[in-house]
Amino acid sequence: MTMHNCRIVAMAEHLPERCVANAELAAEFPEWDMEKLARKVGVSERHIAGAAETALDLAEKAAEKVFAESGFDRSAIDFILFCTQSPDYPLPTTACLLQDRLGLSTSIGALDFALGCSGFVYGLSLAQGLIAAGSSRNLLLITADTYTKYLHPQDHNNRTIFGDGAAATIITATDAGGIGKFVFGTNGSGGVNLIVKNGGARNAFNPAAELRRTRTGSVSNDNYLYMNGPEIFNYVTEWIPKLVNDTLSANRMTMDEVDYFVFHQANAHMLKFLRRQLGIPEERFFNDMTMVGNTVSSTIPIGLCQLLAEGKIKRGDRVMLVGFGVGYSWGAAIVEL
Repeated sequence: MTMHNCRIVAMAEHLPERCVANAELAAEFPEWDMEKLARKVGVSERHIAGAAETALDLAEKAAEKVFAESGFDRSAIDFILFCTQSPDYPLPTTACLLQDRLGLSTSIGALDFALGCSGFVYGLSLAQGLIAAGSSRNLLLITADTYTKYLHPQDHNNRTIFGDGAAATIITATDAGGIGKFVFGTNGSGGVNLIVKNGGARNAFNPAAELRRTRTGSVSNDNYLYMNGPEIFNYVTEWIPKLVNDTLSANRMTMDEVDYFVFHQANAHMLKFLRRQLGIPEERFFNDMTMVGNTVSSTIPIGLCQLLAEGKIKRGDRVMLVGFGVGYSWGAAIVEL
């Protein structure tokens, strides 16, 4: 596998303090079949950002945690990449505000990019490119989202799935090992199937937006997140197996040479279907969003943190990372830890 001289050297995650268990949601929506829900979605509880808590706040805590746990000298960071779809402001760039919060050097680059569930993989690619170009040697990649702020209070479908969270990853230049070749995909025609229509430059937030009710009883409107679950499932099962196989080919590897597979944690049912579709052994496939839910751009790094803490992956292992979702956007890579 050809490497491009950069490596993940430290990771940390941060979750908001408030935790909402299924029992609390069941009290709001007593008509739910909670046992069926937990089995299909795979979520027992999720962390929810406070009313005044933002992606920047979560990012700061994740970054402070990675510096504290790793002992990495923050003065050596020369670039921040910040992935979020819930920025604090339309402008300025959240990465710039994070530089100030963390007390990092003013002689660094700072960049936001707006991607969802494929964001961590794209962030690794951007980091790889900056390091390969000689523009960075020690880079801080942040993923942070507060999607729950985009959910209507009566949207029990999406409130079941999504949680808030952040992850901080330090990536450095190296002479050996590291991050392999990437494969990407985009199909913007699917953008309408996972969207917040109002609140941007095209459609202003509309206090009088008409409410709609789904066949399952969820309530929402165009000011909040809309997700067409069946269409998302169709997209994922059509394109992601090809993505995995193309990524193996690009890195001249076989399925058996990959030590572990970490996919975006969309929901347990979808992941189980993909694993079986691809023939990946269960013991080498991460499928656990039980305590955090779908944290969008942070599901992959949070999963990696959990696997490292449990000793299921270790230094030298080759792990395939597969991101997919809103956009439609997808991407994958094989990383040697």
